[in-house]
Amino acid sequence: MESKMYSGKIIVAPMVRVCTLPFRLMAIDYGADLVYTEETIDFKMLRSVKKDNEVLGTVDFVDKSDGTVFFRTCTKEQGKVIFQLGTCDPQRALKVGKMVEPYVAGLDVNMGCPKEFSIKGGMGAALLTQPEKVKAILTTLVKGLNIPVTCKIRLLKDPDSTLELCRMIEKCGVAAIAVHGRTKEERPNNPNHNNVIKKLAEALTVPVIANGGSKEITCYEDIERFRIETGAASVMLARAAMWNCSVIRQKGFIPLDEVVETYLRYCVDFDNQFTYSKYTVQNMLRELQDTPRGKAFLETQTLQEICQIWGLKEYFEAKIKQQNDLQKLKNIKCESNKTYLPPNADYVSITEMMENGQKCFEMAVKFIRGNFNNADLPKMLLNTYIFRNNLTGPAYTCTVQDKFFGATVEVDGIKYSSALREKSRRYSEQAAAMVCLHVLKAVDKTYGFTPTVGARKYQHVVDDMITTRKGEKRDSPDKNDSGSDIVSEADMKKQKVKVLETNGSEGHEKGTAVQTMAS
Repeated sequence: MESKMYSGKIIVAPMVRVCTLPFRLMAIDYGADLVYTEETIDFKMLRSVKKDNEVLGTVDFVDKSDGTVFFRTCTKEQGKVIFQLGTCDPQRALKVGKMVEPYVAGLDVNMGCPKEFSIKGGMGAALLTQPEKVKAILTTLVKGLNIPVTCKIRLLKDPDSTLELCRMIEKCGVAAIAVHGRTKEERPNNPNHNNVIKKLAEALTVPVIANGGSKEITCYEDIERFRIETGAASVMLARAAMWNCSVIRQKGFIPLDEVVETYLRYCVDFDNQFTYSKYTVQNMLRELQDTPRGKAFLETQTLQEICQIWGLKEYFEAKIKQQNDLQKLKNIKCESNKTYLPPNADYVSITEMMENGQKCFEMAVKFIRGNFNNADLPKMLLNTYIFRNNLTGPAYTCTVQDKFFGATVEVDGIKYSSALREKSRRYSEQAAAMVCLHVLKAVDKTYGFTPTVGARKYQHVVDDMITTRKGEKRDSPDKNDSGSDIVSEADMKKQKVKVLETNGSEGHEKGTAVQTMAS
């Protein structure tokens, strides 16, 4: 029964920073049968705490050290999400398996990651040459869990040695083996060894999931061709799905703009980390980063700014208001010492308190360097304000906890600090100075939340696009379920995409199945 779960499937592979909840849900919308989470290291999971997020309707595993969410799931992906684990220890692996077992459809052990941090930790591809440890981890998980256990490997240099390893893995009782058709030394520009995957698929009784064929997959039909060529039970896609996830959509491609919009809506719905959201969109855009619009995207510093570029400003604001109202209705207290940024100044309040007989003020603000010119940095403005008003200070103090910094600035005997922590001392001091400026009303309420004029070179592109969209009417004669234009695979394979810069000169040209993005 467990093996059937991994047969005849289209699966989205685990991708770091990409395969968070928004991307997984989008992949399910487009037809993915199974979606893998990004790899999570056992130590990180074991220092987490599970929380039911009543506002988002999710189950969150939160890092106790900094309050960040690194695994979030919801009922929509129930029965389809596979948790990928990075581990080199059977007992740690089992503890993590027990933690996630109620919320996932299966658990996969990463035995193929070639990255240095993974190998140095004895995880990923380092396990390929440690069969006894592989056996101990997998047998412990299979015996101890009530969900299917799988592993994802890379090829050894010798195909026969790979087959020997897979036969041992099969005897551990796993439900399937995902095989990336390259060795740990090979990279995406090297050919995928489909013939070796086929040899493994023919020799094993457990389902083999073929991975590594993204260069060969430019449309939906290519997925089945890849499966037949490898003789595999299922196909796992990584980069092809990342570039345009609608490649797995049986009805055909969806223009990239609409894919990005779908992804961003999910990012807003489920409060996805900005850095992960930006990284994923950046990988979708690829060469389109060189357009004026792409360059404006690269300058973004918040999810709200990215949403503006894709015409989702109103959607973002409405959703954040809905979440904020729900939070108030349920009387859910916002925890301090977090690292996320409120959407705008309207969602930030000033808290006044007394500590050891001294007045203190706190705000949830974060220093975003791209929002400031060199002449209007918080510490510089605060120095000027103190000088002109004959105040004492500023005196900065800083604390460090789990590599995150929190600074306090004292001005005229009063302390000011941010409720959010930063990854550098300098940034934490700038944030504290910004709090002081806001409390003293020395700056406008949008200061620090929106880019200062001239701080972003390509901000005008975003402003022009927002103005244009207000009077824009989209012509879509043929709609799919979501109201998007349908683009067939055949049309996309014929299409040569020409991205025009604003001066009319030709940009990059692509002959592959990638859609245009208005620049």
